[in-house]
Amino acid sequence: MADFPDAPTAAPAANGSSYTQATKDKAAATHDHLSNGPMAQNFQDQSAKASNEINNLVAARKTPDHRAATGQPLTHYHSFFSELLSWKNPRASAIAYVSIVSAIVAARYLDLIRYGFKLTWMALATTVAAELAGKVLLNNGLTTQIRPRRYYTLSKETLDAAVGDVYELVNFFVIEAQRILFAENVGASAVAFVGAFLAYHLVKIMPFWGLAVTAVTTLFVVPLVYTTNQELIDNQLKHMGDIVTEQSQQFRSIASKQTAHATDLTKQYMGDYSAKAQELLGRRSASPEAVPKPEPGPAEPTANVNEADFPAPPTEEPKVKDVEPETTVFTEPVAPEKEPLLA
Repeated sequence: MADFPDAPTAAPAANGSSYTQATKDKAAATHDHLSNGPMAQNFQDQSAKASNEINNLVAARKTPDHRAATGQPLTHYHSFFSELLSWKNPRASAIAYVSIVSAIVAARYLDLIRYGFKLTWMALATTVAAELAGKVLLNNGLTTQIRPRRYYTLSKETLDAAVGDVYELVNFFVIEAQRILFAENVGASAVAFVGAFLAYHLVKIMPFWGLAVTAVTTLFVVPLVYTTNQELIDNQLKHMGDIVTEQSQQFRSIASKQTAHATDLTKQYMGDYSAKAQELLGRRSASPEAVPKPEPGPAEPTANVNEADFPAPPTEEPKVKDVEPETTVFTEPVAPEKEPLLA
């Protein structure tokens, strides 16, 4: 009879342990299913592919073999951005696009500078409080215990590599701006012209962050659309090129005909004007005013003249007769009568 009171207490204990074990088994099965199931396997595969594509993108930073139109070598960022925007590594390109757009949106809606100051003062307050509390309570600062034995520094190789990357990146933008400005690639310059024209009008109705998101989206989406429908787009571009070539040939032929016609008319008018000018010159030469006077002929010879043929000069002075001087009478001038003035 003494064993009966213990039976009811043993059964609940056994039931509780079995329930706990069942829960643990279910949790382990769920964890195993999530870790080794198809979703986890797919996630691991996608992560491995994304890692490989990022490594391929980083390895693509090589100085290209072709040069600029001026013969200058290009930077390794030319090949990097060409690989990035071509979507040959789609996961890496998608990650870069999402990262850039997220950074623009975060800069717009998050006060990152204020958050940076907040994180700074919170970290400093934590380290100072831990150091003071440790010295008061334990006679040894807590921050001192986690302080590294040697402060971290940047190696010269790392700093040189960073400076070299910045140098190459800045030169990439400088070279590309000049190549677009001087139309080394007419298609790229035309696209840049359209983009600048649209941005000039959109900036009046869109904020700068929205314009930046639109520009980045266009920069990433347009190459993706082209690579997806490359054959169709190339055929359409070839058709448009043929039409432009045909129209230009017709324009050149029409222009050559018009030029030849204008040249003939010019020659005809010049011939008419020269004929009229010659006719006018002929008429002027036939007029009496324009007839030149005849040149005098040779002088006739004169006969020999002797001194005896002339009369002898007088030897006496001529007598002058006395002439009475004439008297002149001065008269006053008579002033003309003035006409009466009209009232």
